Amino acid sequence: MEPSAPALPTQVTPPEIALSDVGPHAVRGVEVVALPVLPAGPEEGDGPVLGPGAEELAEQLGVDLLALLEAEKATGKVGEVVRLPVPLGSPDDGDLRWVLLVGVGDQGTDALRRAGATLARATKGRASVATSIAAITDDAGLEAFVVGVVLGSFSFSWRSQERPETVPVSQVVLAGCGPERQAALSRGLALGGAGWQARLLATVPSNLKNPVWLAEQAREVADRAGLKYQVWDEQQLAAGGFGGILGVGQGSVNPPRLVRLDYTPRRSSRRTPTIVLVGKGITFDTGGLSIKPGEAMSTMKRDMTGAGVVLATMAALESVGCPVKVVGLLACAENSVSGRAMRPGDVIRHFGGRTTEVTNTDAEGRLVMADALAYAVAELGPAALVDVATLTGAIKVALGQRTGGFFADDEGLATAIAAAGTASGEPLWRFPLASVYEERIASKVADADNAGGGPGAITAALFLQHFTGDVPWAHLDIASVGDSPSESFEWSTGPSGFGARALLTWLGSEDPLAGVGAGHQG
Repeated sequence: MEPSAPALPTQVTPPEIALSDVGPHAVRGVEVVALPVLPAGPEEGDGPVLGPGAEELAEQLGVDLLALLEAEKATGKVGEVVRLPVPLGSPDDGDLRWVLLVGVGDQGTDALRRAGATLARATKGRASVATSIAAITDDAGLEAFVVGVVLGSFSFSWRSQERPETVPVSQVVLAGCGPERQAALSRGLALGGAGWQARLLATVPSNLKNPVWLAEQAREVADRAGLKYQVWDEQQLAAGGFGGILGVGQGSVNPPRLVRLDYTPRRSSRRTPTIVLVGKGITFDTGGLSIKPGEAMSTMKRDMTGAGVVLATMAALESVGCPVKVVGLLACAENSVSGRAMRPGDVIRHFGGRTTEVTNTDAEGRLVMADALAYAVAELGPAALVDVATLTGAIKVALGQRTGGFFADDEGLATAIAAAGTASGEPLWRFPLASVYEERIASKVADADNAGGGPGAITAALFLQHFTGDVPWAHLDIASVGDSPSESFEWSTGPSGFGARALLTWLGSEDPLAGVGAGHQG
């Protein structure tokens, strides 16, 4: 008898974030007030400067907050938090228990995102906090601060006790920010929420998360977000000629799936262009018969991060006002070891007919992605094609664990992707599609070899490029940033969900396809 699938315990959710016209000192019923600390400028002398509401709050409490900063040797740099306990509350707010003085650095978007995450970590377990940090910046800064608050609150728990050990602060009030800033708040919540969802999906363990489960998550997202939904099961994949997805998934008791999600903006016509996103959805990767060493396998529950990122992006497109049609394709399989598993030396036929000799079953992600890319080009007529995958260890060797890599055959698309990565706090570094290495992916028996060797990130990208036709294409290899090695501002230790914010920043722009196609090299 098959064991029943485990149930995912109830997880924490992001804080509720609200706007308020009044200053932080005037927000009643909050447990914490957090004030921004700005580094000293040339005209302020040697000491840092406190932001809005500090003078009024200091008067209410009868304390010298600047003297406290001086005593703590605070500088206002991002990540600094000076804590003042208020055990008896203030004369105007008996619920107040803490004042936090939070460094905001240069007040740029990166600094404010990090300040938001710092505040979220400092207030875990609290009921509410009012802060004037967002009042010192413009809408882009408010958006970044909100993203930081959301992602700095993330945690995942599957322990025996029902209640998680730590929970996010329940409510954050953005003091000194009126209703005219609602659009920036909504966008920040959409971006932060997408990052949260992608990270959560990547963190779920694979004894629950398999291709069928991931396809069902996509169905639920489609229902909530008003997206069209289609799924191919293993029989339909075979009938459709999706040999890459089937080949990778054939060794597992959990059958593969291909999921399609369609977003159409409210104002669209037949002329509205389509962008296709493709996500690698390997729900666990043993390496197959070319098996991974144990240490390398330990993080492979997150090898579907690309599919999770695409799913989270699709869910938030309406919230960021995406003006173009978008189709998301999730190529889902589990790469397992069994007597039915794909073997080194096997030849598989992809959607559209191109064949691949499998010389390494641990280079499986490109095989499932190839099917989805070929389907997109043949059936969807996209104006641009972007894939997202934790694809190669080589990209991690090149970049470390804080920067993602990408390739592009179109200059306009490359510029847009790089700019979105920088703006969103998910930096992406461009690599060359160096055709000199094409010979590395040549096969004597098939159209290509799936494991061309070094330089590994480039040969993997060259393999995929053959399935993209003449469509402007970008390939995001996020294996370098698939896991965060430690807690660092908005990044929590473990699977990262990297990429959703960058894609939404691009797709939520006024014209995501501006300049795309003019510099195409395909």
